[in-house]
Amino acid sequence: MSVIVWWLVTAVMVAAHSASAGSAGVVESYWEVENQFRSPDCTEGVVIAINGTFPGPTIYANAGDTVIIHVKNKLSTENVVIHWHGIRQNGTPWSDGAAGVTQCPINPGETFTYKFTVDKAGTHFYHGHYGMQRSAGLYGMMVVRSPKETLHYDEFNLLLSDWWHLSSTLQELSLSSKPMRWIGEPQSLLINGRGQFDCSQAGYFNEGGLKECNFTKDDPCAPTTLRVEPNKVYRLRIASTTSLASLNLAVEGHQLEVVEADGNYVAPFTVGDIDIYSGETYSVLLRTHNPSPPRKYWISVGVRGRKPNTPQALTVLHYAGASESERLPFPPRETPRWDDFNRSKNFSKKIFAAKGYPPPPEKSNAQLFLLNTQNLMEGYTKWAINNLSLSVPATPYIGSIRYGLPLEYLTFPGPEIIENYDINHPPVNPNTTVSSGIYNLTMGMVVDVILQNSNVLKGEISEVHPWHLHGHDFWVLGYGEGKFQPGVDDKRYNLTNAPLRNTVALYPYGWTALRFVTDNPGVWFFHCHIEPHLHMGMGVVFAEGVDQIAKMNIPREALGCGSTREMFMNQGRH
Repeated sequence: MSVIVWWLVTAVMVAAHSASAGSAGVVESYWEVENQFRSPDCTEGVVIAINGTFPGPTIYANAGDTVIIHVKNKLSTENVVIHWHGIRQNGTPWSDGAAGVTQCPINPGETFTYKFTVDKAGTHFYHGHYGMQRSAGLYGMMVVRSPKETLHYDEFNLLLSDWWHLSSTLQELSLSSKPMRWIGEPQSLLINGRGQFDCSQAGYFNEGGLKECNFTKDDPCAPTTLRVEPNKVYRLRIASTTSLASLNLAVEGHQLEVVEADGNYVAPFTVGDIDIYSGETYSVLLRTHNPSPPRKYWISVGVRGRKPNTPQALTVLHYAGASESERLPFPPRETPRWDDFNRSKNFSKKIFAAKGYPPPPEKSNAQLFLLNTQNLMEGYTKWAINNLSLSVPATPYIGSIRYGLPLEYLTFPGPEIIENYDINHPPVNPNTTVSSGIYNLTMGMVVDVILQNSNVLKGEISEVHPWHLHGHDFWVLGYGEGKFQPGVDDKRYNLTNAPLRNTVALYPYGWTALRFVTDNPGVWFFHCHIEPHLHMGMGVVFAEGVDQIAKMNIPREALGCGSTREMFMNQGRH
């Protein structure tokens, strides 16, 4: 293991223990969220910008810092919330930013203050969590460093996203129509908010039949070049906030050493490219060499997991001394075949926890089986979990628990929910039910969640689902093909060096198992991070430590809607 990798792996452990060492600072910002005309892929459209910037400003903090973000909603006709993806929100669950779960959405013209502690170093991001505003460009990077860092080197942030020319409002309407109108594949992929729709930087190779782009100096869709020196090590912090696309990233002529996943360091391993699903983050080390003469190399991002109808996103790794005007001598690397899922699984199975991380508890107290299906409800297309399609209520769950309002609590299904379902063919009975029920978890539980994939409504198709858990990291215990078999598959769990993640892929026709400890009182979303799937009901909610939530001092501005608003108004009359 190289010195730099050893330092990276140990730095996070130092940060975790020093977060409360008394040297914490405050990072405070005032944000205005509003619609603006932009041309992220050289075609003008409307984006949701923060303080006039798209993507939103990058937040930099040290582990242990308090982050305070005052968010003013200047969208004239839409509510808004912001989720701090990867931040566990210990003690501040109302700042998680999940509309209907942990807070009321921020009304037009109003301001809400998010205040929370970033408890450990890592690569994170933030995004809108109301409607499909992530698809409209409401996102940005969040980098938390160790306060004990002694080794400094250059870093680049790569925020990956997909982009439609159809507005997020029309996307929501299309998906909610009867019958559903599918929104199609994205028109373009963006790197740090920049991409190209009707041209390609590699157009002179006649790649994909697109003409060559001709950028002006201030063109908003011109790529941001990564300028490097020879014989150095750079850290690339990569985050995927895509609405739909699973992605693959490669740097021509260079290897990538993976050292971090979802804010947790991993046993380093080297690859030629990485797969990254919506909601995931990685840090990779890129070692430059000494090309003679100096030249430029492609950084390419392409679609995986779905039959692509979207051109690659491209930017350039530019070595010092290379000509500014000279074209790259070779075409970009081809993205691996979209449906080579064995390749994807092999990448996922290379990820193990770095030394020093705790292994998962040896046994669990409960198993929760979650069967992922596509269904119909009165002619509307839905995604469902255990035949229940989630509909978040007007009164946030955390408010209902805090003030003793009625809620429906779901029972844990047994393994028969998977055993009795044909996962390989369209459902015989496609009907589902809409539900706002949630799971009640007591404190101190060790919970196994088994995600089971299945066939969609029509055809022989099973999709990739990246699942994201709010409020927690979890251990990824394993992946498997076909139906999960209790008493067989669970005996093969990785209980030695399982990686800690907050987002994990569920592969077609297979299962994924994870384990977490209920040690963070709050109400936490667990959902597919594909925006259309969540919009159509693909998620569940965990209420953790209900008795402690009932005693929490939750800011009233987080609960000024639905039944809690009426209750506050009635209290004000007396």
